[in-house]
Amino acid sequence: MPHPQPVAHRLYDLTEPISLVNFFCPEPNDAMAALGFRTYWDGYFAGRSAPLGRVPAEVVHAAFYSFADGEVARHIPHVWDTTTPEAAHAAREQGCVAALRRILGDLVETPGLARAAELLARASTSAPTEGRVMYAALRTLPMPDEPVARLWHAANMLREHRCDGHIAALVGEQIGGTEAHVLTALASGIYPAESFGRIHHLPVARLAAVMDGLRDRGLLDAAGRFTDAGRATKDRIESLTDALAEAPYEGLQPLELDELITMLEPISGRLEATGSQ
Repeated sequence: MPHPQPVAHRLYDLTEPISLVNFFCPEPNDAMAALGFRTYWDGYFAGRSAPLGRVPAEVVHAAFYSFADGEVARHIPHVWDTTTPEAAHAAREQGCVAALRRILGDLVETPGLARAAELLARASTSAPTEGRVMYAALRTLPMPDEPVARLWHAANMLREHRCDGHIAALVGEQIGGTEAHVLTALASGIYPAESFGRIHHLPVARLAAVMDGLRDRGLLDAAGRFTDAGRATKDRIESLTDALAEAPYEGLQPLELDELITMLEPISGRLEATGSQ
């Protein structure tokens, strides 16, 4: 089966809907609320940073990269006054698995899902961990045996592996976290970029400084849209992100990759049809 795009990009398209249940479905939020968290963001930072353990806010800020100064510190370390990292990760997994079971319905018990989980688990545990902070942290956790839980855990590991590589690509282009959101917004057709949901809440002066900095570098024009140099920079970042995300899939044979893609397509299709909600 020919692959018209990099394998890592195709697999990202197929696995990202599995990971997105954590952000769009009620079950993970309910599971975190049951631990005592009163806000979505407390649950987010507790659940996602849990594999790192009780590290300072500065470490989580560095590992997550895309949050503005001070945003992580509003949640880390005080979330650990409510629960433990182990309990937070378990609740996150429990909620995501419940959401996947609800959305996937009849697909849950199929041999195709079990096979996809098996192959994805092999891929997600086969890449080097050097320079991959979040991926390395997740690699220290046991791989679940139950197929739906295994599917989610493997997809989450691959997502963080890709994110680690994406951060490396951003650092190489000297694009900061907030700047990265501006480029993503414009590449997605969101204009003005300052209205993007991940940054619209930031202080006006902070956003203005970010936009001015991108203009000064020739990446944005006076109207706040891409210049040719800006678009080329974004394209280089995405191309390198794909290249750095290839390693996990090198542990599978070509026929196994084709099989994995075939097995994931109905799963991803079902999740995309519902918006992973």
